[in-house]
Amino acid sequence: MLLAREFVAYISRQLVQKLIPATIETPNPAAVVEKVEAVIAEELAVEDRLNDEVRDLLSQYSEYMRREGVSYQEMFRRIKNTLIQQRKVIRASGRDTGDAMKLSRDKVTDISHKLVEMLRRSHDLRLRNKDSNAVRLEIVRSITDLLLAEDKVDRAARLKIRSQKREIPEGSEEWDLLHRRYYSEELKKLGIDLGR
Repeated sequence: MLLAREFVAYISRQLVQKLIPATIETPNPAAVVEKVEAVIAEELAVEDRLNDEVRDLLSQYSEYMRREGVSYQEMFRRIKNTLIQQRKVIRASGRDTGDAMKLSRDKVTDISHKLVEMLRRSHDLRLRNKDSNAVRLEIVRSITDLLLAEDKVDRAARLKIRSQKREIPEGSEEWDLLHRRYYSEELKKLGIDLGR
């Protein structure tokens, strides 16, 4: 998934905390957090499932691609773009669309629409603000603020890895372990403990 599951849980908790006093009333905030987390996780999983499907398709043509000298990455990109257009999937990765954040502005907007719809249908809460667009804009603002903070953390973790005495290739097991460790340390500096 584009965002760590722990960070999705953190976003969900923070979002519900910001919405509870002024926007929603609920006797069970934990249930609302679970529902918000489920919506966000499902939206992020759509592209993961699409990536898996593209990998399955490409595995069937690996021999042909090797014989013809076709790049795996190029074919992956082309097939994924075709499927995205056919299925009208909104790209999750902000860096694919030129956004600075990990999630694209379009994906954040799409998630906000789905969250408002879920909040309107939920029996665990009551919307105090009946203006759905105002609620949606508050959700977009909150998610964007959290993603900008996460982006700074990710950049700081990557910088620490690059500052090592020897070069550690991105994608290697060692790089992944260091990134996870530095990422967690940087989040704690901001007061974000993913374990909570």
